Amino acid sequence: MNIGLIIAGGSGQRMNQEIPEQFLNVDDKPVIIYTLMAFQTHPDIDEIGVVCIDGWQNILSAYARQYKIDKLKWIVSGGENGQGSIRNGVFEAEKRYKSEDILLIHDAIRPMISHEIISDCIVQCKKYGSAITIVPCNTAVLWKTEQTAASSQRVIPREQLAMTQTPQAFPIGKLAQIHRKALEKGIDNSVASCTLMVEMGYEVHFSIGSETNIKLTTQDDLEIFKALLSLEKGKRYESA
Repeated sequence: MNIGLIIAGGSGQRMNQEIPEQFLNVDDKPVIIYTLMAFQTHPDIDEIGVVCIDGWQNILSAYARQYKIDKLKWIVSGGENGQGSIRNGVFEAEKRYKSEDILLIHDAIRPMISHEIISDCIVQCKKYGSAITIVPCNTAVLWKTEQTAASSQRVIPREQLAMTQTPQAFPIGKLAQIHRKALEKGIDNSVASCTLMVEMGYEVHFSIGSETNIKLTTQDDLEIFKALLSLEKGKRYESA
């Protein structure tokens, strides 16, 4: 089985909104519904689970019924940080599915996720045992000498860099084991599944991403998302 694990545990403070960014309405539809519908309509996704910020679980369930997201089978609470939220979802998935089943971990606030990205993530995970959605780094990158430095004397070759996105996929049993080992070692605030794997000494493999697979963390991101939606609607209208 292939299970989509949607991470919606964040409070969205950087968006400066009163409600979490994953529940903001864009064109009269919550952001998280765009994300869920991509997994709902993908033929190779069998079920969906969501890690949800506390207080919004019932609202999410109501939205799922309204938009007929019937692949959504379970919801669990978020954790103390991103790693904790993912861990909660992984451990719940471990209870429900087989060790070899694939878990695709995806940010709820990446609503432009395409079927092509999901498909390649599944293919590469089955082939290599992991799949991290990436896009090439196409901008010049400078190394800050200190965390707060406003200057640099070092260039990082961009051809050596990969810009990670989600989904990030792994067999459930393997991922659950890594999370347990990380807790034993005191690693409890890794920023993503791919960074956790690398920090734990594992190699990860890549799958194809897209520049349009944006993450909505600022007001500017939200405006880009609206523009992409408008462009998508225009293409549908032209082809009708």
